[in-house]
Amino acid sequence: MSPLVGFAAVAVVSVMTVVISVYGLRISRTTGDFYVASRTVPPWWNASAIGGEYLSAASFLGVAGLILISGVDGLWFPIGYTAGYLMLLLFVAAPLRRSGAYTVPDFAEARLGSRAARGFTSVLVIVVSWLYIVPQLHGAALTLRIATGLPSWVGAAVVMLVVYISVVAGGMRSITFAQAFQFWLKLTAIAVPIIFALLILGGSGQPITAGGSVFETSMNTTVDPSTYRNVSLVFSLLLGTLGLPHVLVRFYTNPDGGSARRTTLIVLALLGLFYLFPTIYGVLGRLYLPHLAISGRSDATVLLLPSTLVDGPAGTFLSALVIAGAFAAFLSTTSGLLVSSAGVISQDVFDGGVLGFRTGALVSAIIPFALALMTESLGLAGSVGLVFAFTASTIAPLLLLGIWWGGLTDAGAVAGMAAGGALCGGSILASAVLDPLEGLGGELLAQPAAWTVPVAFGVMIVVSRLTPARKPAAVSAILARLHMPERVAR
Repeated sequence: MSPLVGFAAVAVVSVMTVVISVYGLRISRTTGDFYVASRTVPPWWNASAIGGEYLSAASFLGVAGLILISGVDGLWFPIGYTAGYLMLLLFVAAPLRRSGAYTVPDFAEARLGSRAARGFTSVLVIVVSWLYIVPQLHGAALTLRIATGLPSWVGAAVVMLVVYISVVAGGMRSITFAQAFQFWLKLTAIAVPIIFALLILGGSGQPITAGGSVFETSMNTTVDPSTYRNVSLVFSLLLGTLGLPHVLVRFYTNPDGGSARRTTLIVLALLGLFYLFPTIYGVLGRLYLPHLAISGRSDATVLLLPSTLVDGPAGTFLSALVIAGAFAAFLSTTSGLLVSSAGVISQDVFDGGVLGFRTGALVSAIIPFALALMTESLGLAGSVGLVFAFTASTIAPLLLLGIWWGGLTDAGAVAGMAAGGALCGGSILASAVLDPLEGLGGELLAQPAAWTVPVAFGVMIVVSRLTPARKPAAVSAILARLHMPERVAR
């Protein structure tokens, strides 16, 4: 494929994102517009925006790459990513919207009546946001290098620049427009090429796959994971979704709790539809691009498969469409994360106004960009999965116990988040340093959520039981507001 085609695909997506965001600036006037779009985003629109920011580099490129190298075990990722929203629907969406907060730290302070709990939660939200941005920048570097041949840092720089312009233009109001557009672009970009390729393969009279042999373990280039590792992975994906700050802030933009629930239902349907296509890419990649697994370039499967299966100008056009969709994935997820971390920094470090928000966005753009330049890309889905494990061990217990248990205290919440974060983060670092570490010890460190999440919950409960005097005096009224329908409260 000509580099000009790659340049054109990236340029079109970037320009359209900035144009849509500048349009959002025209109607972003208040602080509420910047933080939560004045809580007026209807369910379909909000669901599209959530799909835009949730379907990151790990979803667009990483899922197919994991299926390419690990076969049927790679299917746990799309299952877990989608099922996590069922957890949000059942336990978090409506109560979080009724809390009246702007950010997760706002919720922590309102629920626990503690500045210390707010400060600790703020640090966690910022760390999670920055760590999640880094894989997006690695994905952008990979995509632009394949599409144009430019150095890796250029892709990361383009994403960071476009996202920063989009975010400072109008905050949440601007990126809501942009992310809704980017979701439908991503869905089109990943669906049309593979459907077109399947029609061509089907019309050739040759079998598309070799039946069940496509998932033969002999084709895998990774060690088959243990039952523990798969269980722990699903556990981290289910609960980790509850703690993603860029997802949670979206529920603050709904008009009420009922709208938050309807939004989540729509998101479940949209995600279920989307994840059909990366799965097909991974399956066909095992047949037509097996060399990518051997060379360690499995994340390029989605980018290279259309031109492999379709010759001529049609193949070039389909490749350009996939590149545009991939870049939309990096832009939409990064913008959501940037808004989340900028909102927290603005409220906790600066004055909480629009200028503070824009300054926080600049800080949140520079630091992850520097981290991306200093690190090498791991498997995109795998690296994002580790961020899910960290959020499942920290923010998720705070939300679940804070919403559903009146006995939680600020001391218990901070102790639990500290224990879960230290154990999970330490395990991930130890696994990276000691790699390859075999046996049960290696499994426990490489995928720690199955034991760090229970520890975090346990510490929160035990310490809260030991500090009952630290419960907020109005905890009953707070819980009533979280669970009472708005019309009854009025």
